Amino acid sequence: MSSTLGEKIKLSVFGESHGAAIGCVIDGLPAGLRLDMQAIRLDMLRRAPGRDRTATQRREADEPKIISGVLNGVTTGAPLAMIIENTNTKSADYENLKFVPRPGHSDYPAYVKYGGQNDIRGGGHFSGRLTAPLVFAGAVAKQFLAEKGVTVGAHILKIGEVKDRPFDSNSVDAETLKGLCADRFATLSTQKETEMRAVIENARLRGDSVGGVIECAAVGLPVGVGSNMFSTVEGRLSYALFGIPAVKGVEFGAGFAFAEMNGSAANDAYEIQNGEVRLKSNNNGGVLGGITNGAPVMFRAVIKPTPSISCAQSSVDLKAMKNETLAVTGRHDPCIVPRAVPVVEAVCAFTLLDMMS
Repeated sequence: MSSTLGEKIKLSVFGESHGAAIGCVIDGLPAGLRLDMQAIRLDMLRRAPGRDRTATQRREADEPKIISGVLNGVTTGAPLAMIIENTNTKSADYENLKFVPRPGHSDYPAYVKYGGQNDIRGGGHFSGRLTAPLVFAGAVAKQFLAEKGVTVGAHILKIGEVKDRPFDSNSVDAETLKGLCADRFATLSTQKETEMRAVIENARLRGDSVGGVIECAAVGLPVGVGSNMFSTVEGRLSYALFGIPAVKGVEFGAGFAFAEMNGSAANDAYEIQNGEVRLKSNNNGGVLGGITNGAPVMFRAVIKPTPSISCAQSSVDLKAMKNETLAVTGRHDPCIVPRAVPVVEAVCAFTLLDMMS
């Protein structure tokens, strides 16, 4: 398994959903930054389970315990190691899944690849629980980025058929993003939050799940971050984003809408404002030739519906090699999207910090 991210600043994630603990090691952080642990805990709580009816009722404190790399609250330059203890596991809920894989989950390909030795409890190392260390690393990265004048934030653009208003791609500001980072159900419209919650509740009552779209922005980036070919901003961010369980699509700027546009509409024209070069639009999501162009970096990530649902589904018994019907029991999210917002922010922040280092 490969659970390492980054080039100059490296992140390694370890643990399983029902193991003793999960955690991460961040290698390459500069020394001298005083960490705001309250801000880190806020991001952790936005992702933590058991805090909202839209999420799994598995309740974990998700309190990060830093065991190296920080002295008197300040980074030392040594590898920063952190663990989060797992305290509320019900492994018996997964006994029937060892040989009967969940449709839409990693169970079957992992069973084949690892000869049946993969930890099936809660999804093991494939679990969305492993996004908690990602959020920790991203929360740390946000504080280093703030020193550089960069702010990252995201909101729920869509759940089911309900759509929030999108960011103004060329003028979204840091204060808007900071406000969203303090919200556990991050939307620009409170009315749309109400409608989205109704969609999630309807899916929960039917024993089903629902997916959605998260829109993320980064502002304050200088011109010139990134490179062409295989070190593009889009490429590096996409690589990290697809490390989040349930992400199945990423688009930057106008994305797939470019297919319906002419060049005259798609191109982002330039102008001089207050003695500086500015763009009149931001269809390209703040990136040209793989390099930041001074506009906000904008992208959207598609989150698929949670595969663990109590609806009866067709599966197979891998031991008996016969068809089987599966209805998943246990505690699972009817919609992972609200809790995935801080995860998307986190991998964006960590990747940008790595690229700027």
